[in-house]
Amino acid sequence: MRNLKEAMFYKKLKEEKVNCNLCPHSCVIPVDEAGECGVRKNVEGKLYSLVHSKACALSIDPIEKKPLYHFFPGAESLSVATVGCNFSCHFCQNYNISQISPEKVFGDNYPPEKIVELAERYGSKIISYTYTEPTIFYEYAFDTMKLAKEKGLKNIWVSNGYTNIEPIKKMAPFLDAINIDVKGNEEVYKSLCGASLQPVLNSLKEYKKHNIWIEVTSLIIPGYNDSLEWINFLSKWINDNLGKKTPLHLSRFSPQYKMLETEPTPLKTLEKLYGAAKKKLDYIYIGNIPTSRYGNTYCPKCGDLAIRREGFKAEIKKLKCEKCNEKIPGVFD
Repeated sequence: MRNLKEAMFYKKLKEEKVNCNLCPHSCVIPVDEAGECGVRKNVEGKLYSLVHSKACALSIDPIEKKPLYHFFPGAESLSVATVGCNFSCHFCQNYNISQISPEKVFGDNYPPEKIVELAERYGSKIISYTYTEPTIFYEYAFDTMKLAKEKGLKNIWVSNGYTNIEPIKKMAPFLDAINIDVKGNEEVYKSLCGASLQPVLNSLKEYKKHNIWIEVTSLIIPGYNDSLEWINFLSKWINDNLGKKTPLHLSRFSPQYKMLETEPTPLKTLEKLYGAAKKKLDYIYIGNIPTSRYGNTYCPKCGDLAIRREGFKAEIKKLKCEKCNEKIPGVFD
């Protein structure tokens, strides 16, 4: 028990069952079993996190890799993850660490103090909670984020957005930015992810209430969410609820995990969706493609180059357009 951390956001039920209220799955978990994430387990009638301080991945990444294009462009971020996820996406590129059973939980001992120390040692002003789903290692992330804030560091999440409102409210004072991947319509969530769309949209609106910088990603999978109908819905929803200056990243799908037979997304499809989204939003990007043209930031009014990107490298040209006085939105150093 000394290696486990009692979980936040759960209720004790009869017969020593517990009800986890961290994410919308709201798992009711009998003794000696874990929730859908695989890393929150009922031990003798109490819910525990199996992954607190157990980092399975630790790396220094460019912030553009998250992707966050309007948050400290060109900066590097210390990235940390544990095993587990509350989704079961058929296309997950990190399935070897996200799709894990309780008995196979692994990770090296990196308590919050060590994570913050490493960020400072390597000159990283930002800590990213990423690779898997930070919601499921909430206690570990939360404890680390509080320490990071005390040291003047920034915290960002790369998330599927499947987090309940109360946990969002509690961590909001310590979170600076988030990128949420909106997977597709309700059918895509049910058939490919084992989840639902509406809670993701609810969480996006909640993050917006707390003035956290938001960027949205949609991985475009041929035959599932590559239609104009989907991108028109998503871009309109973002415009109406988050604002037209919210960046949207359209990422190219590559065959992964259980979807090895699905072809990569054609560039023509991505360009078509890019054009449609541009009618509603000012900042659209295409990711996972060799050309950098769709990775640059341009003034939405006159088209002047504001931030040039080559791969994961960024060069800020100007954050206020000299021609039309338009300011580039975001969080900049």
